[in-house]
Amino acid sequence: MSLVNVFNEWDPLDEVVVGVADGARVPIADKGLHAIRYRETEGVDSIPSGQHPPHVIDLANEELEVLADKLRELGVVVRRPEPTDHAKRFGTPDWTSDGMYNYCPRDVLLVVGDAIIETPMSLRSRFLETFAYKQLLTEYLRSGARWVSAPKPALLDEGYNREDPSQFALLDIEPVFDAANVLKLGRDLIYLVSDTGNRLGAAWLQAFLGDAYRVHACADLYAQTHIDTTIVLLRPGLVLLNPERVGDHNLPAPLRSWDRLYSPPMVDVGYEGIAYGSSWVGMNLLMVSPELAIVDRRQTELIQLLESRGIAVEPLVLTHSRTLGGGFHCVTLDTRRTGVLEDYSS
Repeated sequence: MSLVNVFNEWDPLDEVVVGVADGARVPIADKGLHAIRYRETEGVDSIPSGQHPPHVIDLANEELEVLADKLRELGVVVRRPEPTDHAKRFGTPDWTSDGMYNYCPRDVLLVVGDAIIETPMSLRSRFLETFAYKQLLTEYLRSGARWVSAPKPALLDEGYNREDPSQFALLDIEPVFDAANVLKLGRDLIYLVSDTGNRLGAAWLQAFLGDAYRVHACADLYAQTHIDTTIVLLRPGLVLLNPERVGDHNLPAPLRSWDRLYSPPMVDVGYEGIAYGSSWVGMNLLMVSPELAIVDRRQTELIQLLESRGIAVEPLVLTHSRTLGGGFHCVTLDTRRTGVLEDYSS
């Protein structure tokens, strides 16, 4: 029986990957990194590349271990990435890069049913990031899971838009998307068209998954990176929304019959050096089950809102969630949940 089984964001969690912060760094500058993360700066040369300060990495690792221990206490099997030297250079015939981190497994691997997909990442620095999971992926394959890698993109300079700020950073010349551009609610997948996912990526995903699933490419929600600080699926029929980004005019079709909660303002937890995440990273929570969420303990209004709807909260903290660009949803990857494929959009 496949060890991989995930159809939505809320079924009871059985197995999860928790990231690590070892060696986390801002990659060497290139046109893609500038277009996606640093478009507001003057140019490629202004990007502050290099490893994050040791105290940032050490505290992040301590807090990730607290998260892992809490999940084990809740009966969840916890897996971790293999050690990686992110400072090593690698490349293709057209470019070279160093790595970024293994802090956010949610970004690089997409689990749908019994399939685990290495997604065609938008940044060159993350081109080989899934190598840290190869042993785990092999184990999942041997258990009966379907392990597939999407077509590796060329990520040439001409694939990035750096000239027109009104358009997305990724052009539609090849399928490119990060796994964190996708949310799962049974037969429907919400796919964020943004700086980290283009329409061709959505088309490839639909072609791979086939008629059992419906991929909804949403181009009018949030133009920058990932979807999980914009829409959070709490349980069947209940969704948490970012009020600055989502309203009646652009709510994805599968959610129009759902009960909507609009997030209160976030406590801005700050950042050190650079910010890879906005203050809305406080919305980036992990559903352990339909009745339990892991939430940043500093977001007291959000915790109260969830508790008012019958969702218990485990309040933990990731101090450098903005600096490293990931909250509790980002730093985890659910690989097995207790549940079956259902249709929640009717």
